[in-house]
Amino acid sequence: MNAATPAEALAHAINGSSWLYPAANVVHVLGFVLVAGPLIAFDLRLLGVTRAGDIRDLARTTLPWSLVGFGIALPAGLILFGSDSAALLTNPAFRLKLLLLVLAAANAAALHASGALKALLPGTTVPLRPRLHAAASILLWVGVLVCGRMIAYV
Repeated sequence: MNAATPAEALAHAINGSSWLYPAANVVHVLGFVLVAGPLIAFDLRLLGVTRAGDIRDLARTTLPWSLVGFGIALPAGLILFGSDSAALLTNPAFRLKLLLLVLAAANAAALHASGALKALLPGTTVPLRPRLHAAASILLWVGVLVCGRMIAYV
């Protein structure tokens, strides 16, 4: 008798439990709420939808919560992935979700690396480049969320 690989053991544990998959799903969704909610609030401020508060203060307040949310969503997502990794790897919605996640991370890294946020003074108009990053961020994160929901249906 062959010993199960760690991935097979995880899949067996997840699929053999009546509560582990739904619990991981809820934790994954709550994690992404913490990722996307603060990011979208910050992006809307960059876009000028709201003018309340200093952008740098808002960044210091909201962006750490997004990192906490990602730290919650990632392990839960790995548990969900472990339930049927072979099927997920061929699922176009899952693959698109991963691509959009990478693009969202690259977009955020490019914005922060540009130094544009540090250069913003209170009360000044946000330049075009950060606004473009903000618009792309909203579109990418909404795409991640939509693709995540579509995984079950395609």
